[in-house]
Amino acid sequence: MTVATLNQARPKDPLTGHVNVLVVGAGISGLGLGHYLVTKLPGKSFAIVDSRDAIGGTWDLFRYPGIRSDSDLHTFGYEFKPWTSDNAIADADEILHYLYEVIDEDGLGKRIYLHHKVISADFSTETATWTVTLECDGKQWEVSCDFLFGATGYYDYASGHSPHWEGQEDFEGRIVHPQFWPEDLDYTGKQVVVIGSGATAVTLIPAMADKAAHITMLQRSPSYVMPLPRKDPIANSLRKVLPPKAAYAATRRFNIGKGRFIYNLCQKQPKLARRIIRAANVKFLPKDFEVGTHFNPSYNPWDQRLCAVPDADLFKVIGKGRASVVTDKIVRFTKTGIELESGRELRADIIVTATGLKLLPFGGIQVSVDGEAKNPHDCLVYKSFMLSGIPNMAFAFGYTNSSWTLKVDLVCEHLCKILKYMDSHGYATVMPVVDNPDMGKRPMLDFPAGYILRAIEEFPQQGTEGPWTIEMDYWADHARLRKGPVEDAALRFGTAKPVTAGAGVATA
Repeated sequence: MTVATLNQARPKDPLTGHVNVLVVGAGISGLGLGHYLVTKLPGKSFAIVDSRDAIGGTWDLFRYPGIRSDSDLHTFGYEFKPWTSDNAIADADEILHYLYEVIDEDGLGKRIYLHHKVISADFSTETATWTVTLECDGKQWEVSCDFLFGATGYYDYASGHSPHWEGQEDFEGRIVHPQFWPEDLDYTGKQVVVIGSGATAVTLIPAMADKAAHITMLQRSPSYVMPLPRKDPIANSLRKVLPPKAAYAATRRFNIGKGRFIYNLCQKQPKLARRIIRAANVKFLPKDFEVGTHFNPSYNPWDQRLCAVPDADLFKVIGKGRASVVTDKIVRFTKTGIELESGRELRADIIVTATGLKLLPFGGIQVSVDGEAKNPHDCLVYKSFMLSGIPNMAFAFGYTNSSWTLKVDLVCEHLCKILKYMDSHGYATVMPVVDNPDMGKRPMLDFPAGYILRAIEEFPQQGTEGPWTIEMDYWADHARLRKGPVEDAALRFGTAKPVTAGAGVATA
């Protein structure tokens, strides 16, 4: 399937009426649930809405040079669909092609409504339905659904994190944020400074280095950067001797284990992990490079996410003299560049502010129950995918220490089990309830990255026991969600007179 064929398959009219499940977001999480609804609950009507004009979420939004995954596609891909490209670390266009294949194979095109922004959703306990306000081209209208699923990701698509620096207005060059990369930006022969040291910065720099006169990564403090092979030799070897599904399953299981081993090593033996990462950096950097200054973070490995560089591309462009790293603090912008605390001025024609994301829970949707607004921060997360006190709503939120989609598969599968259980028992509502008001609380995202800390008060919280903890471990979630039962003391099921799906609504 292509963009053109998807546009032919998509409904020509806006979404109206009632569906059993409304999926908000046509990225990797929303399309994943679409697959599970089609295959596990073929009698359910559902629709996938997205405020943007294209599917793919992250992989269509970001258009900066080199945009790619920062984890392997054998774990970032869906469990149900083998990743068959030779590249384990994949560019955005490969990932989008993969998602279009999912849409085609599961017939999801007829379910997808683009330019449909969800403004608010109010649940009625009397009728066991959500009334959802949609907006398109400045017009608003309402639809209804039995169950609402948030596949909105965790950051604000409309704005990125852009701190303001003194003198920024004086700079005579161009300032660009990676989230809003201009199509007309020509950096050929230009002096480029990229502010930041995270995944976006280490992706941009090698991708821009060949055309730019020179490119500099300006960082206030270093991050851990780890070279990984773009092509997975084990995966590609297995594909030559095993059927695609078997080779993919074996590679996926191996890479889940490898990722968990690396994470545990970093947590339990941080000094050893630091030495291993440093040795990998030294191997690919010039002999006289100041590794201790530019790639020696103050925190332990995996206290924040490791930055992957496929085939050591960042280190290679540094070695060729096409790129450099400066570790310093910004005093102000000048007409011709950036003045640093050390007294040095970095000359620049283009400044790229790779300063991170702005987080936004549930796409900013205003959620209420019987007209009473719900603040996500007042809720506890149930088994990582539902919220206390809010009926018939679930969401997808992946791992911070491994591939996002690993959790998406488990959550979507478990949600389908819940929906099937409700149908078989005649239940119309399900809601997590906290029975222990004295249970301790902690942040939902217990991860000290700056972009998370800036918005932590906007997100739900997690508890300290039972189903209220958030597991950042695939196998713990595997036991809880895939192997665990639907019945749970914290879940309250109820009956009501639900709305019947309207005529003309397609079923899966």
